Amino acid sequence: MEALRNRGLTALRLIVAFTLLSTTLHYAHNVLRAADYPQVEGVPVGVAAVLVVVAYVLFTTFGVLGYRDYVRGRYWRALAFLMVFSLSGLASLGHFLIDVPRIPAFWFATIYTDTAAALLLWGFVTWAATKLNRVTAADQLSTQH
Repeated sequence: MEALRNRGLTALRLIVAFTLLSTTLHYAHNVLRAADYPQVEGVPVGVAAVLVVVAYVLFTTFGVLGYRDYVRGRYWRALAFLMVFSLSGLASLGHFLIDVPRIPAFWFATIYTDTAAALLLWGFVTWAATKLNRVTAADQLSTQH
C-alpha cells in the first residue's frame, strides 16, 4: 500500500493534470469551433457543442471523484472512476469515425494528447490494480496462518 500512497499519488497527480489540460483545451476548442469538426448527420452544430460540454463535465467529474477516492485510500473505487475518466481521451478519436477534422495543427494534436492521456490513465490503473492484488493476496495468506 505504501507504493500506492507515495509513488502512486505523485504519478496520478501528473497524469490527471496532463489529462485535464489536454481535454480542457480540446473540448473547449470543440465547443468554440464546433463547425470546424466533422458533423454527425442530423445533429445541429449547437446541439453537438452542448453535448461536448455535458460530456466534458461528466468525464471531469469522474476524474475528480477518482482522484478524491484515491487520496482517501478507496483504491478500487478510485480506479473504476479513473477508467471512466479515461474515456474523455478516447472519445476524441471519435472525430475520425466521421471524417478527418480540418483544424489547425495545434488543435489537431490535442486529439492525440487526449488519447495519450487515456493510455497513461489505463497504464496507471493497471499498475495500481496489480499492486492492490498483491497486497490483497498477501493479506489473505497472513490471515490463513
